Amino acid sequence: MKLNCDMGESFGHWQLGMDDSVMPHIDMANIACGFHASDPLIMQKTVALAKQYDVAVGAHPSYPDLVGFGRRHMQCTADEIQALILYQVGALAAFCQQQDIPLSYVKPHGALYNDMMQDKAILIAILKGVAAFSANLPLMLMAQADNSHNESLAAQFEVPLLFEAFADRRYTDSGLLQDRRQTDAVLTQQSQVINQAIQLAQQGCVISNTGKLIKLKADTICVHGDNAQSIAAIAQIKSALMSTKD
Repeated sequence: MKLNCDMGESFGHWQLGMDDSVMPHIDMANIACGFHASDPLIMQKTVALAKQYDVAVGAHPSYPDLVGFGRRHMQCTADEIQALILYQVGALAAFCQQQDIPLSYVKPHGALYNDMMQDKAILIAILKGVAAFSANLPLMLMAQADNSHNESLAAQFEVPLLFEAFADRRYTDSGLLQDRRQTDAVLTQQSQVINQAIQLAQQGCVISNTGKLIKLKADTICVHGDNAQSIAAIAQIKSALMSTKD
């Protein structure tokens, strides 16, 4: 089970995340493309850091919402969403080309990610945007108990899918992420994050906010490295997963 993390989300003098400390422990870096965070220099630096640690690079596009960090829904047409995806993926791909490493996948950010999972028309627009950039470039979606519907839809556009689950987010009984506006939506205790990641990797399931066992078919686990405590948790998760693999 691979670990992915949102990276390169600083902007100018404003710093977010501890990318230098996170990168050695992950397998996949979802790099912001300038619309919810990041700027050209941050993108360039983060791609170079990923290359240094042999981490796969993914584009992390969003709605054009720097003020809201891409977490606010925006009313965009299907054509606008396709263009937003193509624009941002193309920008990150230029830095990958400069560093002579491949762009490996696309993972939408924030509200665009949530909207994609709930609105078929938005998902189709994103699939078209990814396909317009490159044939067979994978798109990352939220893992569900049954991924077959989304797999069938993506196959129409020849876009492979990667499915992720979250180590530090609380799930609802329906298998969706609990709303961030609720106080317990994000797991803050290091032991909780580590245990949920291990349970996902070993058993393919999580415990929902009501105590229900939720089965998820995931290829990768998303972790976040915003502070020293989360960095320590990621290192322990990586160690636990390597031990399980062995």
